Amino acid sequence: MGYYDDHARKESHKQKRNRRNVGIAGFVGAIIGAGVMTVSAPFIYDSVSGENTETVDGTADLSNDSSGSNVSTEEVSADSGTVTAAADKVSGAVVGVFNQVQAQNAGVQGSQGSEGQEDGSVEQGTGSGVIYKKENGSAFIVTNNHVVEGANSVEISLADDTRLEAEIVGTDPYTDLAVLKVDGEKINTVADFGSSEDVQVGDQAIAIGNPLGTDLTRTVTEGIISAKDRSIPVDYNGDGQNDWEADVMQTDAAINPGNSGGPLVNSAGQVIGINSMKIAQSSVEGIGFSIPTSVAVPIIEDLEEDGEVERPQLGVAIQSISELSSYNWTEELGLPEDVDHGVYVTQVQPNSDAQEAGLEQNDVITQIDGEEVQGGSDLREYLYNSAEIGDTVTITYYRDGEKQTTEIELTQTASTGE
Repeated sequence: MGYYDDHARKESHKQKRNRRNVGIAGFVGAIIGAGVMTVSAPFIYDSVSGENTETVDGTADLSNDSSGSNVSTEEVSADSGTVTAAADKVSGAVVGVFNQVQAQNAGVQGSQGSEGQEDGSVEQGTGSGVIYKKENGSAFIVTNNHVVEGANSVEISLADDTRLEAEIVGTDPYTDLAVLKVDGEKINTVADFGSSEDVQVGDQAIAIGNPLGTDLTRTVTEGIISAKDRSIPVDYNGDGQNDWEADVMQTDAAINPGNSGGPLVNSAGQVIGINSMKIAQSSVEGIGFSIPTSVAVPIIEDLEEDGEVERPQLGVAIQSISELSSYNWTEELGLPEDVDHGVYVTQVQPNSDAQEAGLEQNDVITQIDGEEVQGGSDLREYLYNSAEIGDTVTITYYRDGEKQTTEIELTQTASTGE
């Protein structure tokens, strides 16, 4: 990206954001990973079926190829222009994204898709995406990871309904982002990325996407930025544990199934976020969430360059002690009665730095570099946002009731792992 140099990207990964954790106890099971039609999405708080999922998109015009390998960004006043002008600028870069699976793998969800293709594949679901760059004869598209997850192949549809085969360049389940690549010969419009850092609460927000599949393509909805710096717990694999805390913006622009992966746009026609989730509950209206460009752009760059996001890891598999009964805390893990938080080690990777540092199965980690670890998402958040590969961290843990510390040098893992 234009204004993201290497130093800035490293610094941005290390900053601990001052975020407000969204209190959604009353919305358990109501937050949905922004949606593809019929494709499973990340789980927020509790297990939620992807067929209820929803999102929105937007994009902006640019006919010239971008130079260099970075995603281009542009700083423009967000209050200039109108909804009509912004939508005009963006719509040509909004695409439909089609998740194709082999017929035998499609299952019940796949039966809701289109008729089978000649190669035996069927459309398991549809989402949205936005073309953000042309380079060396190819065009690049950002969408949600859950839109393309599990696909045997992916196609996109352009504004004129032309269908193109797409290559999955890279995906990241934690941020729910994916990058696709297509032949750029027929691509004439690409999006401008704006700075989500400059967005203010109350600013206009415009969503453009394909709600309910291909029948209502490039639908435009308008709202405002309702809040910034939200932190939403995400259980992306549906195992009942929070794996990650997504950093998002909140908007009341209407978000509907099939919009997943499209951007949220300001009134200047710039992408300021990639919509990814919403609260769907009969008593709740107008609460949707978008991945801000400040988070999305560095991930997009990593996916373009490496096909994955490399993150630090300790070399252990973990589970929150909150998933166990208090009996297990004392009788099996040997925790003192005053210790009521942490993650216990279920497995230590052979020949890892964690093994060399002396960590063992059933050790309970309660702190990393002095920061409290309430559960797995806290540990990942610190590793992924405040540490780098090669750093040495201090781990505080309990073994058989005894408090101990050890130092571990962080190695790297791709996209997942601790």
